[in-house]
Amino acid sequence: MPGTNLTREEAQQRAKLLTVDSYEIDLDLSGAQEGGTYRSVTTVRFDVVEDGAASFVDLVAPAVHEVTLNGDALDPAEVFEDSRIALPGLLRGRNVLRVVADCAYTNTGEGLHRFVDPVDDQAYLYTQFEVPDARRVFANFEQPDLKATFQFTVKAPEGWTVVSNSPTPKPQDNVWVFEPTPRISTYITALIVGPYHSVHSVYEKDGQSVPLGIYCRPSLAEFLDADAIFEVTRQGFDWFQEKFDYAYPFEKYDQLFVPEFNAGAMENAGAVTIRDQYVFRSKVTDAAYEVRAETILHELAHMWFGDLVTMEWWNDLWLNESFATYTSIACQAYAPGSRWPHSWTTFANSMKTWAYRQDQLPSTHPIMAEIHDLDDVLVNFDGITYAKGASVLKQLVAYVGMDEFFRGVQAYFKRHAYGNTRLSDLLGALEETSGRDLKTWSKKWLETAGINILRPEIETDAQRVITSFAIRQEAPALPAGAKGEPTLRPHRIAVGLYDLDEASGKLVRAADGRIELDVDGELTAVPQLAGRPRPAVILLNDDDLSYAKVRLDEGSLAVVTERLGDFESSLPRALCWASAWDMTRDGELATRDYLSLVLSGIGKESDIGVVQSLHRQVKLAVDLYADPTAREALLTRWTDATLAHLRAADAGSDHQLAWARAFAATARTPEQLDLLEALLDGSHTIEGLVVDTELRWAFVERLAAVGRFDEAEIAGEYERDKTAAGERHAATARAARPTEEAKAEAWASVVESDKLPNAVQEAVIAGFVQTDQRELLAPYADRYFEVVKDIWGARSHEMAQQIAVGLYPSIQVSEDILRRTDEWLASAEPSAALRRLVSESRAGVERALKAQAADAAAQP
Repeated sequence: MPGTNLTREEAQQRAKLLTVDSYEIDLDLSGAQEGGTYRSVTTVRFDVVEDGAASFVDLVAPAVHEVTLNGDALDPAEVFEDSRIALPGLLRGRNVLRVVADCAYTNTGEGLHRFVDPVDDQAYLYTQFEVPDARRVFANFEQPDLKATFQFTVKAPEGWTVVSNSPTPKPQDNVWVFEPTPRISTYITALIVGPYHSVHSVYEKDGQSVPLGIYCRPSLAEFLDADAIFEVTRQGFDWFQEKFDYAYPFEKYDQLFVPEFNAGAMENAGAVTIRDQYVFRSKVTDAAYEVRAETILHELAHMWFGDLVTMEWWNDLWLNESFATYTSIACQAYAPGSRWPHSWTTFANSMKTWAYRQDQLPSTHPIMAEIHDLDDVLVNFDGITYAKGASVLKQLVAYVGMDEFFRGVQAYFKRHAYGNTRLSDLLGALEETSGRDLKTWSKKWLETAGINILRPEIETDAQRVITSFAIRQEAPALPAGAKGEPTLRPHRIAVGLYDLDEASGKLVRAADGRIELDVDGELTAVPQLAGRPRPAVILLNDDDLSYAKVRLDEGSLAVVTERLGDFESSLPRALCWASAWDMTRDGELATRDYLSLVLSGIGKESDIGVVQSLHRQVKLAVDLYADPTAREALLTRWTDATLAHLRAADAGSDHQLAWARAFAATARTPEQLDLLEALLDGSHTIEGLVVDTELRWAFVERLAAVGRFDEAEIAGEYERDKTAAGERHAATARAARPTEEAKAEAWASVVESDKLPNAVQEAVIAGFVQTDQRELLAPYADRYFEVVKDIWGARSHEMAQQIAVGLYPSIQVSEDILRRTDEWLASAEPSAALRRLVSESRAGVERALKAQAADAAAQP
């Protein structure tokens, strides 16, 4: 029984046996408004090297009606099982396969997703195929190295639009016949079908003309800021084409904002799908626009790295994602006219912290992970693959030089266009352009797991002149259960020297206060610092070139603790904030001291993305890492501060909105909750604060979670916002109510039924888990362990992962939860993927226990 998995060995055998020439795919989606199933007819032409060989084609479908191989009809009952159609007796040379099947619309965000907009009652469809879900729509050889051309023919309802990888043709009798694509992989083919609203433009430069399109549902059209999206897109085209020295490789570029999307976006060739939460219905901070722009640029970078040149197998997924992440942030930082030249601050503050967190879990793995099968890759879209990989690429750029890096990339694209590659192909090109031997670098950085710690060792004389300075590198033991050995790595870093400028009161890096050097081995001397007066702060890994935990010497730590908000530049502030957060997670800094540090410096923090990260981190720290006996006092202290900052913030500013959301997240006293109600009903106002649709829901969800609001108030709010987003918010608010009935209802809708769409299930889980409701939720810990294995076996990957991670009893921080988890892991015999997810959740509880003990020990 193959199930729905595919092993790397099977993929390699199939790639040796055959090459694929073309697909013709005919889909009848004329019944999409009603749902159910649709007819899928696939003709695939492929060449085989061995007469009489056998192979298989992939398909997940409720029914297969016809299988015809080289003119011979095969019995579907005999050749179709699970997700495969057996292909016996193949001919040497050209073979032709035709498959007629009924395929199913989904509500899980996998395959061909179908969504009905409550505003207009119209259905909207889009495909999501990465990793192995093109086979839910048409029969194919589902692996990235079997590229082919794809010709789609689609029948759709009257008045609908059909978008695919090739330019949209004029329909004849509601049938769209698309031109074949260039040679691409199955997972980046796409169809987006429905009565979508669209805006069109063109990218023109030096005789090149690329049609641009932006699509969304009509109910979101009034909020679509197409000009801003086109502006970021054009900057990306300019910068990437210059840096890659390769013209955009497809005929047009459409960006489609689609509903109930599981990820941020997907790099379908020429037809990128993006979650439609990025069409902002209400005021958001500039940080949200920055993240959206990074997503747009990330997907655009994939058109070259991923779509034009594609990994051979999923073990190089990290390179695909890391490259897109690194280059998108570099584009924001360096492209002329960019709105976000501080993007490396955001990277340090968000992506890096994700990577450090992931790299300290028992599931940590080398960046270049062993991907044995599809199950492995499905749980590998993680902080190592995206964030650590991008961090290490940034380090590689520092190591070889930026010009040399991009010259290597240019050679790589020209050499492998429309083909498949391995990591060695890119590293070989970089070795040619840089002259650096990257084999040792690659082995230590890409083939080992774990984080290094860099510490300064400083000696000064009586006049505070530095007499010696060195950097000590440590390789801590990997987390229990992780594979591999601790490794010291070569780091290219900068050391920054900061002093207090008396006139401005700012911590400023001196003109000669930056030294860049290679750190290797256990101890690296920095003789350049000897004889210099000791500055106020010495910051290792200044400019965030490398991937490492950084610690401050005692003197620097004392200054940073007092004056963290006074760094003139945002990046050193972000690095110090990240270091403090890391120390809190590691139990080196008590939660109460972290809270004090944040409260002393956050008022001076101008970077709104950093402010919002600090809001999330403080709440997490107080909820999970604080001594339980001190938690309520710390929450009160934090919430009082959020309200004070809300009242003091500039009217209408991003900071005001961020503080309003932070206040709503933990409001607890009767007076604070009265204020939320008054802001909702308009009986109280704060100058400049517009309580718009999304902010209203933030207030409603909090008032529901504390028992102030019940069904009547939630239903009333939904009447004001009868949209898909309103449905999700209402579902969150209902699940958040602090009653046994509300929890039982939410649990049943997610666990005992499989009818909820992906986005609504996610919303229910978000409401169900409330850190203020530990006692109420305690009985669900046992129920989780009773059902999670069966759910994993019965649901699709995305739906099962939401439940396995989201309903794990993470807020029940106790030795008892660790024991129950260990018992389940020992007895349940879960799949490797499920074992990984549960083990990661267990590690969060174990970390929280240690942090709580550290916080308790710091009690005066």
